[in-house]
Amino acid sequence: MRKELFLLILSFLSFNFIGQNTTVGASHNKNEREPSAAHKVMLIPFESRLYMSEIDQSINAETKLTAKEIKYKFRDGLNEQLYKAFKTNKFNVVDLMEDTAKYRKDLNGIYQYLTYEFQKIPNQENYQPPKKEKEKKAIEKGQLNVESNSDARFMNAKITDAKVVPILYGKYKTDLFVFINQLDIKASGSKGPAELGDGNGNRKITVHYTVYTYDAKEINSGVAEEEFAVDLNNPKKIIDKHFSKIATTIVQRVNKGLAAPVK
Repeated sequence: MRKELFLLILSFLSFNFIGQNTTVGASHNKNEREPSAAHKVMLIPFESRLYMSEIDQSINAETKLTAKEIKYKFRDGLNEQLYKAFKTNKFNVVDLMEDTAKYRKDLNGIYQYLTYEFQKIPNQENYQPPKKEKEKKAIEKGQLNVESNSDARFMNAKITDAKVVPILYGKYKTDLFVFINQLDIKASGSKGPAELGDGNGNRKITVHYTVYTYDAKEINSGVAEEEFAVDLNNPKKIIDKHFSKIATTIVQRVNKGLAAPVK
């Protein structure tokens, strides 16, 4: 009887020990298979109509690429460089340009819930989301005059239905959304309406963008700019050398926005 009781107790203890070790081992393996990531980013490319370029004719003369091909290369290339920059900074990334057939429905759905506003370019040293400005009007000599404002502006993306972002978060587990709103490529000598003088001798790339969190909070927006030589007409070289720097700038600003205290 004592022997049987001893064997029963031994079996019970052995079962518990194996169970505990199995549980620990399974948990350890799961952690190895599914490393936690701080953030997962979705990259939303600019709409085709929001591509403004003054150098396509020069690119075509050198490369024979059509206007449509040039636009696609720059649209895809910008997302590609952002993808690389975010991955380098240990983010997980979903690039909606990676598989256009797979993501077309979601991309078109996102565009349906976007509107764009020209707003003052934020100060990146002390970032605050731009606010809608009230148009100032005055009556002069019986005429209605709208006050002009020469402050530099950018194309900011506004989500018309705040539910869109949580829905995308639920589907892709992406908690950051980088909207590329517009791509401008200015020719040599071009200048903005508020600039004086003859303009810059270099060409200039300007990327308008907005970054939202999964709860539709705007944590950064504005423009990232880069100049390049007037004789550079190879899209791949422009993308690799100059879009890459723009992507790095945007990622740095996103990191800064994430580190900012919650207000």
